[in-house]
Amino acid sequence: MHKRTALLAATLAALAATASGRAADSPTAPRPVKLLIISMFGPEAEPWIKPLNLVDKVPVAGLSADYPALLCNADDVCLLTTGMGHANAAASTLAVALAPQLDLRRSYFLIAGIAGIDPAQGTLGSAAWARWLVDFGIAHEIDPREAPAGWKTGYFGVMSKGPGDKPAFDYRTEAFRLDEALLQRVLALSAGTVLADSDKARAYRRLYRERAASQPPRVIQCDTLAGDTWWHGHRLGQHAREWTKLLSDGEGNYCTTQQEDNATYNALLRGQQAGRLDVRRLAVLRTGANFDRPYPGQSAYASLKADSGGFPISTENLYRAGMPWVRDLVARWPEWREGVPTH
Repeated sequence: MHKRTALLAATLAALAATASGRAADSPTAPRPVKLLIISMFGPEAEPWIKPLNLVDKVPVAGLSADYPALLCNADDVCLLTTGMGHANAAASTLAVALAPQLDLRRSYFLIAGIAGIDPAQGTLGSAAWARWLVDFGIAHEIDPREAPAGWKTGYFGVMSKGPGDKPAFDYRTEAFRLDEALLQRVLALSAGTVLADSDKARAYRRLYRERAASQPPRVIQCDTLAGDTWWHGHRLGQHAREWTKLLSDGEGNYCTTQQEDNATYNALLRGQQAGRLDVRRLAVLRTGANFDRPYPGQSAYASLKADSGGFPISTENLYRAGMPWVRDLVARWPEWREGVPTH
């Protein structure tokens, strides 16, 4: 009887040890994320890191070698830096969207980056929340010197007849409309925010005749255009306005030009299709780092290369315009978790 008792005890101990080992080997529960801030390069990311105490590094396979980990804090707010351009943004965002160590089912997403800005809509340092994301690069292009007579531009939609003819959305990424309830909420939260400005930016904006360009920076709502070509000038700027209207059936109001947002949205959409997240929880904030066209008497090339003073204030204003939402989301997470609060 003694030997049987000893054998039973040994067997139970072995089973307990095996179970313990299995528990130790099992993966930990995925880390929940309340808000993922998406920046594209270091200067856009920097303003968030110290104020939000983003000290916890979370490596994710597939991120850029320059930015191989998310930075997170104790409030489950995280920062992703994708690398610049469509390809980097799509690859990095999809890597995070599918990362098994993250729980994004209730997460919100904030694209926060700098951009060129139309002087008819805003100024250096303006913070623009987008309703429409429009791709500027999916198009045919004919050198205007070889374009048919009467054409105002050599750009026109893929497989369309010419300028002004809306293309079929064969790529499925040509234009995206963001969630209106979230847009209105972040606008309300950030309205009245005092944005950074500088003497250099003030002096430069006085060279423009447009009223919006000559005013101090403020929070506004207008739409954003994505394309990896850093275009510049009045004619391309007018095409940007018309292209945004065309692809949004007249709803879109072109304001900022950047490289990544349609690619980032599409990567998040793939994550939604995989059951990992809800892309309706995305907001897009772009701040004016430079004007997209010259002031009177200035050449397009000189404008493109000008040091307008917009860059430092535009990176700072990403944080200033975005933080009211971050604070509210963290403070009222039980409400935000279920959906966009109505007040």
